[in-house]
Amino acid sequence: MKTKVTRKPTKPKLKPRPAESGLKARLVRIGNSRGVRLPKAVIEQAGLTEQVELSVVDGQVIIRSATEKHPRAGWDEAFAKALAELGPGALEREREEWADWQNMSNKFDEEEWTW
Repeated sequence: MKTKVTRKPTKPKLKPRPAESGLKARLVRIGNSRGVRLPKAVIEQAGLTEQVELSVVDGQVIIRSATEKHPRAGWDEAFAKALAELGPGALEREREEWADWQNMSNKFDEEEWTW
């Protein structure tokens, strides 16, 4: 007796499209603004979520995921961690240590300026 094997249909893999052959879309009215409806495939390829970041560069509108990591993301936490490792009063000690630096004379302070 032969049994028929059924396979689950698989989702087709999305291939990136070259910029020259981009999709065309219409601007739709949304209140006093205009918007573009993005196809699901484009949203998935770009990894977009609920929030996006918009910018205009050389007349082109760029849409990025707003969840993309910012270059300075995590600096506040890293600074707080470093201060905690240095112990209480670390910032004050640093300020005291560098206070003399502000009062150091240099060549520009010693010479007369010409305007």
